[in-house]
Amino acid sequence: MKKVIGSLVALVFVASFIAVGYVLIKKSIRPDEVFESASPFYADIVSKTVATGSITPRKEIDLKSQVSGVVETLYVEAGDIVGNNDIIAKIKIIPDVVMLNNAEMRLKAALINFKNAHTEMERQNQLYAENVISELEYNRHKLEYQLRQQEVEAAENNLELIKEGASKNTGTVSNVVRSTAEGMVIDVPVKEGSFVIESNTFNEGTTIATVANMKDIIFEGKVDESEVGKIHEGMMLDLKIGALQEEKIRAELEYISPKGIEEDGAIQFEIKAAVNLKSDLFLRAGYSANADIVLDRRDSVLAIKESDIYFDADKIFVDVVAGEQEYRKTEIKTGLSDGINIEILEGLDANQKIKKL
Repeated sequence: MKKVIGSLVALVFVASFIAVGYVLIKKSIRPDEVFESASPFYADIVSKTVATGSITPRKEIDLKSQVSGVVETLYVEAGDIVGNNDIIAKIKIIPDVVMLNNAEMRLKAALINFKNAHTEMERQNQLYAENVISELEYNRHKLEYQLRQQEVEAAENNLELIKEGASKNTGTVSNVVRSTAEGMVIDVPVKEGSFVIESNTFNEGTTIATVANMKDIIFEGKVDESEVGKIHEGMMLDLKIGALQEEKIRAELEYISPKGIEEDGAIQFEIKAAVNLKSDLFLRAGYSANADIVLDRRDSVLAIKESDIYFDADKIFVDVVAGEQEYRKTEIKTGLSDGINIEILEGLDANQKIKKL
């Protein structure tokens, strides 16, 4: 009985050993690796760079107030079309206390002088009528009277300008903001009741509205320093506007900045391009846009996928199919690449096949 049990244990041990060995041997045997092949093809290869930027009017004019105060009335809103000299807003002046007091004092002094000159003029009129004084003496007093009268008018106008921003006698109006150009109002950053600061030598003042010619639109963007040497004025750009995905818009490059600006560790150069605006298309200022700039192109040339080439000692190679799962390392010469496809100049023809990497 003991011999039978011993034989069974030995048999189980041997069977287990064989099974483990079989599994390990099976795992160690790898199937033959099968590679896919690809054929060269004819394609249009375009090398281009992309400039990011936005759509903006060529000229934007900020309209500012000549006086400080509070916006009393706004006559326009964004989107309105205005002409040259059209009224944009009216400003209610909050006069300076010191200036107002000085103006009132000058008017009172002018009135006192005028009253005295008026009394003297009446007396001189009577004396002249009685031939008591000469015409020369009379004219001297008459001139003095007229000067005092002019002082009163000037003091009154000055007081009105300080208080109201306008003078009835002279027609001078400084509290009315007018447009200085024709175009569309694209922004009104203030509201009625907002306080505004006048534009002067020391302060650019508060912008009441911005007017622009929306028929003269440009693209403003930036190009990396590695690409700026490949572009030039006069090149055509294909614009892709985020808000108008279906529209195909062309623009002509007209400006490349002579000085670069560092952004995030890279040097960027500003570019501007005149947009060829369609008559039925309205572009809003501030649209984000990308410009495709074609640097070079090849039409209907023999090409392969750039991922199927490899480098060895500064040379370019592909594996050409020589038989079933057999490949021959072959040197080739390449041309233009668009990052996906690459042009084949020498070393490969359309009838050959290559290994896909």
